[in-house]
Amino acid sequence: MSNEGGPVSARAAPVSAVLRRALGQLPNGGPERQAVEAGEIDAVIDYGSARVIAFPAARRALRDAARRTDAARQEAKLDAPVANRVLATLPRAEYQQLLPGLEPVTLKFGEVIHEPGAPIRHVYFPIDCVVCLLATTEGQRAVETGLVGYEGVVGIALALGVAASPVRTQVHVAGTALRLPAARFEVELQRCPQLQRELLRYACVKMAQARQTVACLIAHVFEQRLACWLLMTCDRSKSREVLLTQAYLANILHVRRESVTLASGSLQARKLIRYSRGRIAILSHKGLEAASCSCYSSIEALQHLA
Repeated sequence: MSNEGGPVSARAAPVSAVLRRALGQLPNGGPERQAVEAGEIDAVIDYGSARVIAFPAARRALRDAARRTDAARQEAKLDAPVANRVLATLPRAEYQQLLPGLEPVTLKFGEVIHEPGAPIRHVYFPIDCVVCLLATTEGQRAVETGLVGYEGVVGIALALGVAASPVRTQVHVAGTALRLPAARFEVELQRCPQLQRELLRYACVKMAQARQTVACLIAHVFEQRLACWLLMTCDRSKSREVLLTQAYLANILHVRRESVTLASGSLQARKLIRYSRGRIAILSHKGLEAASCSCYSSIEALQHLA
């Protein structure tokens, strides 16, 4: 074993009782004991216990090497492109404070992250997944009021001092996210002024988008709304293809399944989308944008304020 700290001998530093016993088993005057005395050996093998016993200096060298490796990995993480837009806006020092607490997670389609009135235990920064914000009624009917993708945060209520979720948050497009425990998030919110500003700005934008969604529901025909909604979903997942059944779309968009069939069939006939067995692919982003209502451009304009 090599040692960056230089030669090590049995007398170079205090040794443990285990190591002392192992050294005591070496023959006097033998080549092994001579090599130890000359500082040419950093560790011995105790064949009785099948253990490798390192000298103190060797252990320190290994610990130092491990610390350097960890530091290099941490630096590589900091230098890697940040896929979540909110995190990407943070100064390097603030992002470095957050990084140890950010846990990568994979979110499955249909997974419920938060329930209305339940404590928010984690805040999520989506990478390539999309989370749907759902308002629920007495009969547990859920209606979509907003979408969150790589541009935002799930659990924004915590930044406003509200510990319970006001809406159901459910995974709409499966993918990855970075998760931060609520307690850690609240601490970092106080320590990171830029994070606080970004989240307050984002919360304001989400409220404006929710109002626009309500206006869209009242003012525009469903085919326009569907085109707008598909564009927003694909934009936030950074993909031109999503897996969504007609039954699911009808439920969260609060329409009959026949309405989804007719609207998606019309968009497909115009070669704007391809829809087969729950797989929806956007064939023409510009064409679908022209077929959607003005709410798409309005919501996207709001999005760039965040």
